[in-house]
Amino acid sequence: MKANVLTRYRVMAYITAVWLLVFTGAIALKYGFDTGDTMLISQIHGVLFIIYVVFAFDLGSKAKWPFGKLLWVLAAGCIPFASFFVEPKVTREARALITDGAAPVEAEA
Repeated sequence: MKANVLTRYRVMAYITAVWLLVFTGAIALKYGFDTGDTMLISQIHGVLFIIYVVFAFDLGSKAKWPFGKLLWVLAAGCIPFASFFVEPKVTREARALITDGAAPVEAEA
């Protein structure tokens, strides 16, 4: 697996998480205080979430995750604050799989 697959996932995980928090705040303002509109924020988050799903699926298929783990990572993009906890764990696990085509360095005896 190449490093850019993980980088794309990480960037979209954080961007999507931040927009989900913005969207959650906008929903709270709209329905709790009768102020604001959520149309533009929801559309932006929706597009970003679709991109996140594509990149997470790409990472999961290249890392050969079981289907349950892939679903958990995808669900993290739907739960406020969850991506901030799931992304570092996924990154630690995926870094071990990065090859970038470089030959492993052998230790001299």
